[in-house]
Amino acid sequence: MRDIGIGVIGTGFMGKAHTFAYRAAGGIFPGSLQPVLQTVADINSSAAQQAAKQFGFKGWTSDWRELLADPAIEVISITTPNATHKEMSLAALAAGKHVHCEKPIAPDAATAEEMARAAQASGLVTQVGFNYIKNPVLKLAREMIANGELGEITGFRGVHAEDFMADPEVPYSWRFDRTGGAGAIADLGSHIIGMARFLLGPISEVNAELETVVKSRPIAPGASERRAVEVDDIARLTVRFARGCGGTIEANWVATGRKMQLGFELHGTKGALVYTQERLNELLYYPAGGNPKTTGFVRIESGPQHAPYGLFCVAPGHQLGFNDLKTIEMAEFLAAINGGPKAGPDFQEAWEIQKIVDTAIKSSQLRQWLPVA
Repeated sequence: MRDIGIGVIGTGFMGKAHTFAYRAAGGIFPGSLQPVLQTVADINSSAAQQAAKQFGFKGWTSDWRELLADPAIEVISITTPNATHKEMSLAALAAGKHVHCEKPIAPDAATAEEMARAAQASGLVTQVGFNYIKNPVLKLAREMIANGELGEITGFRGVHAEDFMADPEVPYSWRFDRTGGAGAIADLGSHIIGMARFLLGPISEVNAELETVVKSRPIAPGASERRAVEVDDIARLTVRFARGCGGTIEANWVATGRKMQLGFELHGTKGALVYTQERLNELLYYPAGGNPKTTGFVRIESGPQHAPYGLFCVAPGHQLGFNDLKTIEMAEFLAAINGGPKAGPDFQEAWEIQKIVDTAIKSSQLRQWLPVA
């Protein structure tokens, strides 16, 4: 299979994750395009140079625009702060590059719409970093729901809770900057909203309450001067799905003690499913109607029978991890570029998710139910 040149913008957590995934995808997935790490860009020259040396990029730069002018680069990965996504994505699409952008793609739905329409007009492949839904057991959950194994869905409870902002001395950063969008509801909420849509389809109505718990933060580590926080720390949503059922969704980045509580409890007339990213290789299934003496939740453990687990490991119970989910995401992205099915989520789906985020913000301000436009 032919080589394909990759350019990555950003060298932080997500920049590294993208790089690991590109390097792995070509070797793990048969018939995959073979990613070639051409250039890494970062506004910090030393970080870019170090990343190029450590991860095997052919070159580095402190100016991301250089990647767009390089004919050897066909794919651009954008892993920078939210406020930069629009400019970089539109420029990359205009330059004829396929684009992978981290979530949320935009600070608001209007900007996300502009990006989605540009992507559609370009005919290029886009992808957005909702890698958690690439988990084989979540694909199984979706199949079970679609096949009617849960019966009529009666309720959904979803949460994405972490504690990386629980300490009030965590300094002010771009994540608290209103120009980059909302707070926890955008950063974490977009994941659980996207997961809810992945499993149950569109959300039609929202009634939300957003709360800022930590009112100010130091302007720098250890600084006495503080800056007011204008974004939410917790978002609580009551939702209605277009399919008819209701549910609740919470996004919380001040949930003391929680490191990665991304999950759901889903109920139907024939059974229930429970999942948490804290045990990402397990799906709990309750089939209704069993013997009351012996009935209960069955633990479905991820294994080779749940594709593409078997490409990573032939033994069940040995488990996939975060970077493996990112690798699956990139492999599907590369397959779509190569003419295969577009698995997404793409810029269109990211726009749909951002609509719900925007609706929740407005609902909280007005203190009422609102339809998702």
